[in-house]
Amino acid sequence: MGPPGQQFQGQQQFQGQQYQAMPGDVPQVLKQFVTDDPEDENSKLGRIQFSIVYDFQQKTLTLKIIRATRLVAKDFGGTSDPYVKVVLLPDKNTKLTTKIRKKNLNPRWNEVFAFEDYPFEKIIANTLFLQVLDYDRFSKDDPIGEVCIPMSDFDLTNGQTLWKNLQPSEEAKGKLGDLFLSLCYDSANSTIRVTIVKAAHLKAKDINGYSDPYVKIWLMQDGKRVEKKRTSIKEKTLNPIFNETLVFQVSLDRIRSTSLLVAVMDFDRCGRNEAIGQLLLGSKSAPNEVKHWNEMFSKARQDVSQWHVLRDF
Repeated sequence: MGPPGQQFQGQQQFQGQQYQAMPGDVPQVLKQFVTDDPEDENSKLGRIQFSIVYDFQQKTLTLKIIRATRLVAKDFGGTSDPYVKVVLLPDKNTKLTTKIRKKNLNPRWNEVFAFEDYPFEKIIANTLFLQVLDYDRFSKDDPIGEVCIPMSDFDLTNGQTLWKNLQPSEEAKGKLGDLFLSLCYDSANSTIRVTIVKAAHLKAKDINGYSDPYVKIWLMQDGKRVEKKRTSIKEKTLNPIFNETLVFQVSLDRIRSTSLLVAVMDFDRCGRNEAIGQLLLGSKSAPNEVKHWNEMFSKARQDVSQWHVLRDF
């Protein structure tokens, strides 16, 4: 798959490509536009609007990605750079993408894709997969949410314009969540600086389907808890953005015996705060954590950032 927005030239029988027809050639259903996004309290990741219709004479399925609304923020500045990936399952090798809309939680695309020379009996057996992702120039693009709908559920003869709630991505389901943080060791000041940037796909702990997350860090020496610091609480979110820095004093002679226990917690006003997930940063932790810890020392006085998977307590 090329960069988002790149056209795909199909092979032989199946030919998917970004639709370049003149406005007069676009099926009537794709010209329809629902001006308002119907409110839906079950929409936690955002909503996507699209149109779909099948031309029996031309044997062409035409899909228009119109827009998305109320997307969750994935970037530092409280926004996202969203684009949509389009797949007709089970053919995972054929992927089409819209253009990227930078710094936009309510993006409009109005991009039309045509699946040409595609018999109706084959279309009806497929499943439409739409995934909204946040583009990241320096790391893996971060899924915001997705919809997966059997083609048999659509009125392809008359065409439809639909709003759908984004659902958590399959790769995020069943996990506790992920935490993005940076480490920096300053030997001159004998400090470890931990910047908690953001978390993603946290497990919901509250009855409203959300959590009220904050991050707590214990400075550990010789396996004993020495000092504790924490971030602020972010209410009703599974994808919090913190951008908060916590600093610990650690002399060079204690570095080898030092580790950091990082816990993501759910704040509860009426009861005990509940643990969501944790990770241990140090020379004797899991391989990914050890890699980050060692890189902190090899790049002294530089912020070294990395994603970490949260684990059970």
